[in-house]
Amino acid sequence: MAARPDTARKLLIYWMDAAIVLMAVMFGVIIVAETASGTITVPRTAAILVCLLGFFGLYPFLLRQAFDHRPRPTPKLALAAVFAGGMLPLMPHNGSTAGLHHQSVALWLSAAALYLPLWATACLATATVTLSVAFVVHVTGQAWPGVLLGDSAMTVVLIGAMLLWRWLWWIIRDAHKSREAKASLAVAEERLRFARDLHDLLGHSLAVITLKSELAAKLTTKDTARAAAEMAAVRELAGESLAEVQQAVHGYQMLDLDEELDGVRVALEATGARCVIEARADELAPEARTLLAWAVREGGTNVLKHSRATRCAITIDGGVLEMVNDGVNGQPGTTGNGLRGLSERLVAAGGSFSAAPTRSGEFLLRATVPS
Repeated sequence: MAARPDTARKLLIYWMDAAIVLMAVMFGVIIVAETASGTITVPRTAAILVCLLGFFGLYPFLLRQAFDHRPRPTPKLALAAVFAGGMLPLMPHNGSTAGLHHQSVALWLSAAALYLPLWATACLATATVTLSVAFVVHVTGQAWPGVLLGDSAMTVVLIGAMLLWRWLWWIIRDAHKSREAKASLAVAEERLRFARDLHDLLGHSLAVITLKSELAAKLTTKDTARAAAEMAAVRELAGESLAEVQQAVHGYQMLDLDEELDGVRVALEATGARCVIEARADELAPEARTLLAWAVREGGTNVLKHSRATRCAITIDGGVLEMVNDGVNGQPGTTGNGLRGLSERLVAAGGSFSAAPTRSGEFLLRATVPS
């Protein structure tokens, strides 16, 4: 069910790859068309295409290296700068190729922004745009305000789009990690509580049993009657401890349905998902309510850990529970241990269980218990 962040990462990167490929093809078509019309000589076209292929060939690698974190500038980034800068003097500054050199420089700056702090990006962009504008104005004689405005606007837009692209991925990644951390924390807290209960029940009893057993062993050769009395006390204490453990386990298994519904609502809403609950189970026997409480707990855990749900509806009508969420990722998956154990628990009690995507694109968990 889960929409893994890797999927979102691939979508974002592949979308950018497609945009880069489209731009490279557009550049190439324009260059070849200018060459065919005689505007650009063949040797100059060859040099432009080498720079073009080198720059756009390196760009996807630059993007992937800097998508998960901000690395230090690499030789690939410097080599891409050479290719982008090489297109500046080679391309004609009039006709259909007039703006291509601006775009190549702005694209390189957008990639460099992934490797540099914001202040360094601003300084580098200012210096690069200034030199580019000065070169174009010197070669073409155009008025510098218009050239500066066009280059600056393009650079700001591309850098902003690239940083926004990576920031969006970071938000998706951190949200997924937060959801996993919350689920893991809930499990750890439950284990700690159960461990604490067992320690409180058995710690003292086992310590006394150990001492009495050691005392009885020492008295076997000196006072057999007292040794027998001590062992009888040990047997009685062991029986009491066993009964306490059984009571604790029974209490642990006797979940409260209302508490589980409230807990699932709070947990889902903490992740940003809207949870709607309609429960009519007052007439059910305590054993049936406990089974439904287990189903609610496991279903809620399944939504938290394995889906990207934004909405979850929980309906209990008599002995029938239905949990529907919209977090299906469209990929078939195997039933986990939690759902498998829940199914075995319900079937053993005379109920039924199913969990699968629906035709409407949602995920439905359905559990029935003897009413």
